[in-house]
Amino acid sequence: MTISVRKVAAFGLLGAVLVGCGGGADSAGSVTPTAPAASPASAPASASAKATGTAKPAAPGPKRAPAAPPTMAAGPQGRTPVYERRTGRSTEKTVALTFDADMTADQGPRAARGERFDNPELIATLRRLGVDATVFMTGRWAEEYPDQARSIGTDPRFEIANHSYSHYAFAEPCYGLPTVAGPDMAADVKRAFDSFRDAGAVNVVPYFRFPGGCYDDAALHALAPARVTAVQWDVVGGDAFAKDPDAVAEQVLSGVRPGSLVVLHCTRSAAPATERAIRRIVPELRSRGYRFVKVSELMRNG
Repeated sequence: MTISVRKVAAFGLLGAVLVGCGGGADSAGSVTPTAPAASPASAPASASAKATGTAKPAAPGPKRAPAAPPTMAAGPQGRTPVYERRTGRSTEKTVALTFDADMTADQGPRAARGERFDNPELIATLRRLGVDATVFMTGRWAEEYPDQARSIGTDPRFEIANHSYSHYAFAEPCYGLPTVAGPDMAADVKRAFDSFRDAGAVNVVPYFRFPGGCYDDAALHALAPARVTAVQWDVVGGDAFAKDPDAVAEQVLSGVRPGSLVVLHCTRSAAPATERAIRRIVPELRSRGYRFVKVSELMRNG
């Protein structure tokens, strides 16, 4: 079988080596949002109670369950569906900022020596600016920073999506990354979801981003048991190893269109300019009339 690995060419080698920015454009299926159940009507008070004025307040009905995150139907032969910007579908000025929280399974020793794969200042800035966002997190990152994973995953402003447990490649070649064997791919994704749950994260969505931006048909088939929707993007932030926040901001601002998905990083050691770039990106896009949404809202409305 001929393997065709999708990558984002514009990302460049340095951006891809940061391993955590999926790429490609291969959509399948349709978005299927789940509507919340309607609350049952309260029973009317009895006639005698109304007459005597002793009717008790009706007991509150059950709380309405939040709508399930929208997903896409599986593709041919059960292939994992892939979501990307829907060109021409909407003129509403919404944009989804997504941040990859990268850490591979073998980077524990580097973290022990003091390398920081987190970026709490970035999360604090998003909160201060009132920006909704989706964080694509690896399970290894959640294990290394469980308090931060719980904080992000219990804040209604954010949602956590899956970036694999190991951050190894799901297709090869992929910038020198170790490769997850096909039979182990779904288990790797499940292990990441388990890590989020163990950390106490609640706002977790069934979305997935391929490490290194590499995938092929075999990976889409192997990932099917995980029942996730792969999420791509149309705007590369260019923050991988970047030191100039203005250059990152310019790249984002020049690429955003209604319904765009932007890929950036929540990894302080490898993307040190991202937080400063966000301070410029957010007010500028708002001045253009854009509203920041999570991937789930963009998918639901797009």
